Amino acid sequence: MAKCKLCNKDSPLISSCLSLCVDCIRNDFKSTLPYIQRTHAQARKAFNLPPQIPRDPDGRRCSLCVNACQVGASAKGYCGLPIDARQEASLTFYYDALPTNCVADWVCAGSADFGHKNLAVFYNACSFDCLFCQNWNFKEADLSKKMSAKELARRVDEKTACICYFGADPTPQLPHSILASRIARDLNKGRTLRICWETNGSLSSQYLQEMVEISLESGGCIKFDLKAWSESLHIALCGSTNRQTLKNIKLSASFMEKRLDPALIVVSTPLVPGYVDLYEIEKIAGFLAEINPEIPYSLLAFHPHFLMIDLPTTSASHGQKAKEVCLKAGLKNVRIGNVHLLSEAYTV
Repeated sequence: MAKCKLCNKDSPLISSCLSLCVDCIRNDFKSTLPYIQRTHAQARKAFNLPPQIPRDPDGRRCSLCVNACQVGASAKGYCGLPIDARQEASLTFYYDALPTNCVADWVCAGSADFGHKNLAVFYNACSFDCLFCQNWNFKEADLSKKMSAKELARRVDEKTACICYFGADPTPQLPHSILASRIARDLNKGRTLRICWETNGSLSSQYLQEMVEISLESGGCIKFDLKAWSESLHIALCGSTNRQTLKNIKLSASFMEKRLDPALIVVSTPLVPGYVDLYEIEKIAGFLAEINPEIPYSLLAFHPHFLMIDLPTTSASHGQKAKEVCLKAGLKNVRIGNVHLLSEAYTV
């Protein structure tokens, strides 16, 4: 059990890494911000990452994501990478037999593609700094080992029906994934090769339009992981704003009518106990329903990890209430994901 540094509230739903409750974060962000910044700076120091978003007045400005880092000649951005053309990228890849365990598996055409496989591409950098990151080991990767877009595209064989870019996050190396996708599709004309991205949505809109085009034409989808609704809470949990993510979800959804099945976009939110509460879910659900009530929305059960190891897993009752809130808000396609992680018995 941790105590909130501002209001002195004790609760098992307050993580000791922040030592702040959700009410203080949302209602008195100015007072909580120094604690939030210190938490992220200390966490990042262990991995030799910039303690905060770089703002070097003499540096070059990166246009890839919402952070808009201004980076000196020998420095690196918030994601840990220098600014360059990124024709090569730091990544790992593997093959998954279809159907595979995917955030969008319940609405994706690949879920019925038995006998084929997915090329899963994990990028070793992220534009966020999530305190509960499920894949935090990427921070220890050797970023000097890189693969060209052409070499990655050639990993697509005759049994590969999908490419899914995820990570950490594709955003810091997005031009690489777009180029690899175009090369792979050119090399595999006349057959199914879906292109999907799973992202925190922080990327610049100019790149999003290219992703939408590729996913629409190939039969793939874009999976947005929207961590929270309140910007203050999002900064507390992830080190960066969610403004661009919300903007990109809205922009992507405007193309949904061009292909109704399978869905072009899927949105998910991790139900972090004590932080991503029903208020957050109600606001997200209302936002999505107003854009398009057909947007598939997955409520992901949370597993304690990285710096939030002291939080419990999501309870089944919280998951069920969150789903009810979404349906009441007008969403038609809501699912509870990672059901096996729920702390009470639950039947979908």
